[in-house]
Amino acid sequence: MERTIETTGKTVDQAVKQALEELSVSEDMVLIEVLDEGETGGLLGFGRRPACVRVTILDDDTFEDDDDEEDDYERVDLDDEDFDMESSDENGWRVPEDQRGLVPAENAALDYVQDVLSGIGIHGRIESYLGGDNTLHIDIISDDGGVAIGRHGETLDAIQYLTNIVANRWIDEHLRVVVDVGDYRRRREQRLQQTARKIADRVLDRGRASKMKPMSPAERRIVHITLRDTDGITTYSEGTDPRRYVVIAPTAGLEIID
Repeated sequence: MERTIETTGKTVDQAVKQALEELSVSEDMVLIEVLDEGETGGLLGFGRRPACVRVTILDDDTFEDDDDEEDDYERVDLDDEDFDMESSDENGWRVPEDQRGLVPAENAALDYVQDVLSGIGIHGRIESYLGGDNTLHIDIISDDGGVAIGRHGETLDAIQYLTNIVANRWIDEHLRVVVDVGDYRRRREQRLQQTARKIADRVLDRGRASKMKPMSPAERRIVHITLRDTDGITTYSEGTDPRRYVVIAPTAGLEIID
């Protein structure tokens, strides 16, 4: 269950540290929103305003499912959807050739995200930059940005999916768009990687396969990529969305699901 607290301190770092101590969690398990960076004040410190942060413990449904219930899922080999959730809308409306390009695509994506945020009452600012592998990163900075994340990131995934469709109508080559709020995706990716490696170590020790809880295509992709070069380990997806999950299994021996 998610839990949120707000704390203050002389600096943002001190406020965050206090919140982590009160919640008894590490920084990689939370979403941190800076509500006020504070001010140092004037002569002798008079008029100082403390920094204020909101820290939310994020739900984690990524650990393996330890219940003993049988799941009526048929094994399916790793497929393309685990590696490319944000495919372009090939049959959708596209702008004329002379109006298309990276800059128009970025502008269209930013306008769309701004419209969505305004529609759900989120105020703040949006930053963007072009990263490697032709990926456009859009970061949402807002005090109430948690609303755009939603339960287990479902709202953020939906915004990202639709933004990809909008952007790719304005460009010839496929442009991957990643939408993030308060560094949520980076923290989430780190937690997924840590969990995947932990489960892989256990699988190697026991010689038995283990399944993770259901995840989105983007999250399953992170697990596959994290473990694809791990000796003695193979990963594949089973089930159907929204209950599709990753199985981490030894490359040799019986595949018995924990």
